[in-house]
Amino acid sequence: MATESPAVPDKVKVLASQLEKPDLDNRSYRVIQLQNNLEALLVHDPDTDKASAALDVHVGNFSDGDDLQGQAHAVEHLLFMGTEKYPKENEYSQYLSEHSGSSNAYTASTSTNYYFEVGHEHFYGALDRFAQFFISPLFLADTLDRELQAVDSENKKNLQNDTWRLHQLSKSLSNPAHPYCHFSTGNLQTLKELPEKRGVNVREEFMKFHDRYYSANNMKLVVLGREDLDTLQKWVQELFEGVKNKDLPDPSWEGQPLGEDHLMTQIFANPVMDTRQLDIVFPFLDEEHYFRSHPSSYASHLIGHEGPGSLLAYLKKKAWANALSAGTTHVCSGSAFFHINIKCTEEGLDNYEEIVKAVFHYINLIKDTEIQEWILKELQETAAVDFKFRQKSPASKFTSRQATNLQKPVPREWLLSQSLIREFNPELIKNALHHFRPDNFRVMVVSQKCPRGDFDQVEKWYKTVYRVEKLPSKFIQELQSTVGQGKGAGGLKDELHLPHKNEFIPTNFDVQKKKVDVPQISPALLKNNDLTRLWYKKDDTFWVPKANVFITLRNHLVYSAPANAVAARLYCDLVKDALNEYAYDAEIAGLEYAIGASSVGLEIEIAGYNDKMLVLLEKVITMMRDLKVQPDRFKVAKDRNIRSYKNWIYQQPYHQVGEYIRYMNAPTVWLTEELLAELESLTIEDVQIFFPKLLRQTHIEMLVHGNLLKEDALRYAGLIESILTPKPLPPTQHTIRRSLIMREGGNYVWNRPLLDPKNVNSVIEYTLFVGEQTDKRLKNLLTLFAQLTEEPCFDQLRTKEQLGYIVFSGSRYGATTMGYRVIVQSERSAPYLESRIDSFLRSFKQKLAETTDKEFQSHVKAVILKKTERLKNLAQETTRLWNYIGSEMYDFEQLPADVEILKQLRKQDVVEFYNRYIDPDSPRRSKVSVQMQAAAASAEDRKPGLAEALVQFLSAVGGVVTEHAEVTKALEGVDINNTDAVVASVSNFLRNVKQIEAPTIAAILDQGRAALAQAIPIKKEGEDQFKPEHFGQVFNTTEEVVAWKASCRVTAGPKPVKPLVEFESSEVKL
Repeated sequence: MATESPAVPDKVKVLASQLEKPDLDNRSYRVIQLQNNLEALLVHDPDTDKASAALDVHVGNFSDGDDLQGQAHAVEHLLFMGTEKYPKENEYSQYLSEHSGSSNAYTASTSTNYYFEVGHEHFYGALDRFAQFFISPLFLADTLDRELQAVDSENKKNLQNDTWRLHQLSKSLSNPAHPYCHFSTGNLQTLKELPEKRGVNVREEFMKFHDRYYSANNMKLVVLGREDLDTLQKWVQELFEGVKNKDLPDPSWEGQPLGEDHLMTQIFANPVMDTRQLDIVFPFLDEEHYFRSHPSSYASHLIGHEGPGSLLAYLKKKAWANALSAGTTHVCSGSAFFHINIKCTEEGLDNYEEIVKAVFHYINLIKDTEIQEWILKELQETAAVDFKFRQKSPASKFTSRQATNLQKPVPREWLLSQSLIREFNPELIKNALHHFRPDNFRVMVVSQKCPRGDFDQVEKWYKTVYRVEKLPSKFIQELQSTVGQGKGAGGLKDELHLPHKNEFIPTNFDVQKKKVDVPQISPALLKNNDLTRLWYKKDDTFWVPKANVFITLRNHLVYSAPANAVAARLYCDLVKDALNEYAYDAEIAGLEYAIGASSVGLEIEIAGYNDKMLVLLEKVITMMRDLKVQPDRFKVAKDRNIRSYKNWIYQQPYHQVGEYIRYMNAPTVWLTEELLAELESLTIEDVQIFFPKLLRQTHIEMLVHGNLLKEDALRYAGLIESILTPKPLPPTQHTIRRSLIMREGGNYVWNRPLLDPKNVNSVIEYTLFVGEQTDKRLKNLLTLFAQLTEEPCFDQLRTKEQLGYIVFSGSRYGATTMGYRVIVQSERSAPYLESRIDSFLRSFKQKLAETTDKEFQSHVKAVILKKTERLKNLAQETTRLWNYIGSEMYDFEQLPADVEILKQLRKQDVVEFYNRYIDPDSPRRSKVSVQMQAAAASAEDRKPGLAEALVQFLSAVGGVVTEHAEVTKALEGVDINNTDAVVASVSNFLRNVKQIEAPTIAAILDQGRAALAQAIPIKKEGEDQFKPEHFGQVFNTTEEVVAWKASCRVTAGPKPVKPLVEFESSEVKL
């Protein structure tokens, strides 16, 4: 019997009942405004497996007080820690975890964005818990310090990250009267110690911030579920009408981030990594209200173009640059920047002023040429095509983005389509171009070598060393002299010109859509011989005029030695470099390619609109065959790769540790240090001689998937065969993918130092070997166990123990084996982290015993939902199919089989799994951990940092002006692991050197201990008792690991789940 939809309440205003949407979008939309002025976008998606909501509050770090920087970010963290209705601090995360959900949030300059997704059947419960963030958060006192520690850990995670460092440097060197200059993340010093020294109750300040700025009228909500729009509206009204409305005005700030004092300057910044880049910044037109014409798109398209005649083509020809990007950044209402970022070569760095001149020459070329309507029509056309055939994205990604979009002054009917260019407005484009002037920019040169003088200043928050000065007046005059010379730009007149018409813009969008009751799971095997194995699947789900072609050119030489691996990598880079000008048009027309080297051969991908796909594929394969390595481009590519390998040690520790676990899990993996050693001696002749060997004999395995016919797939395979004309590589010469088998009861620790001398974070990856992937029941038990422990592990190790910002647990898969892992990055020592992981796993035995059957079944359903979740777009399906092919097991029906196994599992099965593979007391457990200890953790290495922290502390708390050298001298002979000794030395220094009275010293040092703990990672009490050898057999060198690997057995290579002949089909459906 049909039920009547609930009536739409009169007090809810409907702002839009329909939205302009992509052709294949089967969702329905409604924009409403509640009586409290909270605006919401309702999205009914009949097919979604995950429901989602996001709420964007129009307040961010620009609203932080100058004396409480990071406040908005801290409030974001604290909202997750319990509400009046749901006071348990992990209630929200636990509910989501049990129902296949997840959540996150971020704080930006003028907004804070919260979002989650959850199994669609549990949407209401999640939405109820979510709504309470904005109605009655508790800001519990006993969670406050822990979450401020989390904020501090997040900040410390970023201290050696150049993106964060350079962004903060740019902000620190901006208008001090504008909130752009703020330190947005915050740390313990800004959020706790200094405020408390001033007598500020920070908990009350956070609550006041929430009460002051979290108003219904500045909140934008998006909800997406299977429910009809009326039901979603009813829920939103019921759950969110309790949010208070303070009728706040839209946030705005006087002045501009960069005033006159900050323009016509050059900043020289010393990065952590060995990078060289030039960032040219123009204060620019705020386009927030120009959503019809997008005037900056004209400039960013032309300046950022990479085809013939472009600025980048000229700079590459001069061997000055590797890459260039251009575009706008919205700062706040009334303020924006236009960035031109150039990745420089060493020679380019030496000629950075000439690069800036070239930039202005090209800008003047654009200015001096009449606005080209055909260029704008191309931009309109590509934007329209992309929107017309836009496919769905993951639920929480969609809701988070649309909540942000709701803050923009865009007609609500255009929320989804605001990327369209609807008007040609040449006057507005000219107005935008007028911002590109020599008196309206500044430049940042990023390099470890200062081109002018020495680095002589230190940025306050990230300690970036830099130099800043006005641009020479002569240089400004030279830039001004280029005005009006665009069309005949001196010596550049033959080098620079506007792009030609783009021949890659697709014109054929035909899709033969047919009714399909059940989409095919497996692709068909159209061809299978010693030369080619061709898989094909016609798109029967998404019906877009797109396709993906993935290709492996299998050859064991690619990865047989480190020297071969780096030669193959350099070869791929040189092919991409040679194709760049040609392929750029294809890229902006929605057709892209990629080429790289893997452990089994060369990998090629072509993806996008299928209309001109064959043309691009032919060009790519032909260039791979005919590449002539040019000495200047070889030098640039080699230098770029050497720096990339050398910069590896400055990556986040949790990014590094996985390489060493993989090394211990596989017979053949080359470490970055091994690759670097070979690359430095590689010659141009080595590459030119090597790559033909890779193509002379190969086995081609490829997948053609999308809006292509069987005949097209065969034509694509035939094209590759005819261009390369290779000899077949017999199966006996294929690389065998396999993993090492850990000994039963084995317990191993690889103890490695982190080589970044300034990184304060250690890391551990703790892995338990479970078995081979061919055991499907065991594989699903592992997946279920990972689901059961995900939230408790995070809650215990991060939320409660506050070990660090990065805590992760889950499954780890090798080529043929699988295991369970925990990763923690922390200021605590790596052995201590291992002890805490052991403790958590040991305590989980009791939690598992106490898990009810209902809770257990919730987790089973959560795993099943993840495995059966509908794919959102063609690319996701291609990736899934290619992963099955790349595994060489070809288990295309794996997911349905997994679901049937999961339905049969019981709690006792997981208990037995835990007792055998996980329990630290199990004699049969096999464990390998990689402990990477922070180099900055040694006392002597930490002394300079402590001295700098004390200089800042004494200035901020006591108003005592000191020099770094003075404090360093005062710390001579002091054990900085002994807090009392450090405090005593500071006391003596203040009394004897600074002649300060005892009462004043005592008042200053009241805050000393807490400040020291925050400023430098003093070893925690009892931490020294933990050593690597307490946790297993220790390897301290790579040679010891190699010897151990030689003693391990290896698995068999992967085998197809059924004979490949059973996949063959001459009759392909559709």
